[in-house]
Amino acid sequence: MSHVLASLPIIDIAPYLEAERDPTKCQSTSDALHNACVEYGFFYLDISQFIDPSEPEELTRLAREFFALPQEEKDKIGLEHQDYARGYQRLKQNVTNGKADNHEGIDFYKPVEKPDRSKAVWGENQWPDVPGFKHKYEHWIEKMKKLGLIVMEAMSVGLKMTTEEWLELRAQVDDSFWVMRTIGYPPLPTDDDGFSCGAHKDYGCLTLLHTDPTRSALQVFLRQSGTAASNLDGLPAEHGTEEGIWINADPVPNCVVCNIGEMWEIWTNGLYKSTLHRVVHRGSSYRIPFFFEPNFTANVAPLRAALRLLPSQDKESSSNEGQTYESVVYGDFLLRKVDNNFVLDGKGKYD
Repeated sequence: MSHVLASLPIIDIAPYLEAERDPTKCQSTSDALHNACVEYGFFYLDISQFIDPSEPEELTRLAREFFALPQEEKDKIGLEHQDYARGYQRLKQNVTNGKADNHEGIDFYKPVEKPDRSKAVWGENQWPDVPGFKHKYEHWIEKMKKLGLIVMEAMSVGLKMTTEEWLELRAQVDDSFWVMRTIGYPPLPTDDDGFSCGAHKDYGCLTLLHTDPTRSALQVFLRQSGTAASNLDGLPAEHGTEEGIWINADPVPNCVVCNIGEMWEIWTNGLYKSTLHRVVHRGSSYRIPFFFEPNFTANVAPLRAALRLLPSQDKESSSNEGQTYESVVYGDFLLRKVDNNFVLDGKGKYD
């Protein structure tokens, strides 16, 4: 069901798209997802049976049209006009690890009842005045929401969850507080260190990334115990004391790049780990990540199924290995993260 390219597996989700599913093929897909999440935290998801390839290509064209507009036109939907989360970010307005990123973008979130732009992430989405943009992006959002639930179900089978346990998990993501970004990477300043987005882990649930054909841009850190840390192209390490290697996750036709966020790390009590990744500038390019997240009010805690798969620990042991991850309410966790994402005139959003 899967094979390896550049050390990341390609997994076909097609068995879960069939009206009459073949249990053996579905199990094979789920096993591949489980292994990928344990080993890498990243994988390619073959969605050739789910989308028309022209759909994401059109999204990229629309993004290119928007980012080519004069700066004053783009600034009309700037973050500051709403809740400082929804809208357009100028070059270097997005921050990773306290350092400005060399990209510009537009962020969209799940619409909320009774929007209030004075509250973080509780404003209204701001859409570019580009013909067809809103309609086609909203269509993509609906498809990615559906795909997110399908992948979650397939992952539940990989974790050997009972039907009841899966329904409990599904109830935590069935009203996903999703986020979608449209990101443009313009030419870098000559004095730049070469990063468009520094090393980071995604803090939510599942990331489904469509990217243009630019190669050697997305890099993923693969943990390899006992392996001396190595880097591509002599770039900074950015992985602290962890042992492993940085690899390129180049685009694969008919696939999205998928990775798990920190919520899956909590759900599996560390069996699955969110993986460091970064974007290295390789010329102008465009990326459209969709973040399939838990419900805003979801209480994310270790799943019984995951605990059954983990090696048992001596209950009397004081070892950290025997401890479980603390639960979090996703919305609270998100708000803590979002406040550090952008810089406005040298200040944090709510300074």
